[in-house]
Amino acid sequence: MRHGNKNNHLGRTTSHRKAMLSNMATSLILHKRITTTLAKAKVLRGYVEPLLTKSKNDTTHSRRTVFSYLQDKEATTILFREVAEKIANRPGGYTRIIKLENRLGDNAEMAIIELVDYNTVYGVDTAATVKKSTRRRGGAAKAKTAAPVAAEEVAVAEEVKEAPVAEAPAADAPETEEKGE
Repeated sequence: MRHGNKNNHLGRTTSHRKAMLSNMATSLILHKRITTTLAKAKVLRGYVEPLLTKSKNDTTHSRRTVFSYLQDKEATTILFREVAEKIANRPGGYTRIIKLENRLGDNAEMAIIELVDYNTVYGVDTAATVKKSTRRRGGAAKAKTAAPVAAEEVAVAEEVKEAPVAEAPAADAPETEEKGE
């Protein structure tokens, strides 16, 4: 029985599982986002987050420790140079798992696992530029007509400056008297 054993072996031998997680962690570091099954993504999160924490401390020992897990010089270099700068102020939670639809072939639960600081969907920049307006009665019509009205007011103001002051009220006065009768 597996009392208290929380490891998900993913139906693989120890050597196969370690090699697979090493390859997936390398791909995640290089590409910043990978699509895999939900079970593998959850296991990968527990594998790669301690490596990301070690990358914050750039020493020879931490580089050798991370390299022993990844077995890839290029991924280790990118991790310590680029990724460590982005996650320097984050106290954990470096990855995000987003569930997808089930795979067509075997109906397996699929997911995207990505580095949080390298996302394009949930970026702070996109949230700051898109401002949702409140829904109030007539708010949309006023907002759409506000810009053209302002332009017309400027044009009318320029015409008033050019035209004599006495002509502008005289043109308006007969119209209001006719409406009143």
